[in-house]
Amino acid sequence: MTLGLPTTMPREDAKISDLLRMRKPCISFEMFPPRTEKEERVLWKTIRALEPLNPDWVSITYGAGGKTRETTVETTDRIATETTLLPMAHFTAVDHSVAELRNLIGHFANVGVRNILALRGDPPGDPQADWVSHPDGLTYAHELVELIKESGDFSVGVAAFPEGHPRSPDWETGVRHFAEKCRAGADFAVTQIFFGVEDYLRLRDDAAKLGCDTPIIPGIMPVTNVRQIEKFAELTGMAFPEDLAARLRAVADDRDAIRDIGVEVASELCEELLREGAPGVQFVTLNHSRSTRRVWDNIRPLTEDAAR
Repeated sequence: MTLGLPTTMPREDAKISDLLRMRKPCISFEMFPPRTEKEERVLWKTIRALEPLNPDWVSITYGAGGKTRETTVETTDRIATETTLLPMAHFTAVDHSVAELRNLIGHFANVGVRNILALRGDPPGDPQADWVSHPDGLTYAHELVELIKESGDFSVGVAAFPEGHPRSPDWETGVRHFAEKCRAGADFAVTQIFFGVEDYLRLRDDAAKLGCDTPIIPGIMPVTNVRQIEKFAELTGMAFPEDLAARLRAVADDRDAIRDIGVEVASELCEELLREGAPGVQFVTLNHSRSTRRVWDNIRPLTEDAAR
């Protein structure tokens, strides 16, 4: 049994909301748009390496402040038209008017992209700076969800934060804001990367108490670079478990050993999440496939059992 789409649903017409209702677990890959010709070659090598695995969809991100928006659109278009993969485009409200957002929504509709992750987005230049709305734009992610939903037949996802939103004053406020996005019409959510299963379960259960039963897909990244994960933790407030940090630092000069630990930890995390009922996993690949494919191989028996 494979993890691909049901044969009754053509891939180009598939919506993530339908996939989540039809089968579990769903497996997807997140990639970022290239900034150079070299990065473009790496990205497409990775896409071709992952394509035979027949994931349910692939996710194309923006850079900080939406600065790669044009390349995100171009990459999403190419995946939709030149591969067998189902693309989900990231879409932020930062620094854009409602008219510009409507125009981009129309573009996605015209090329057949029906799956969008709606994000408020980080301030351009400094992700940790104060967020300022465009004078003719939107202020909150739930407004972007509503705009996309009223503009066509889209499946819309939103971000979720198992360790709390970095801009929320407390946990309860963050969960309420997440529930607002659900009530605005979000069909699913994808989390920021994390390492604690208990954090994911707390978010899922506390959201459910507010009436939000939107499927929450864990975002998982196999560690391949210690400095990279430390920087990510610094920027987002994500917890980098000290025991994991110690293991990785002990082999800091051995790239293969770091990858082995990253694959081991990510595999165990995925297995526990799936056993706890997570609707799938989205792998943050950083445009490389080796570690992700190894985790995929490790969890495949569990995902196949759950899909029966």
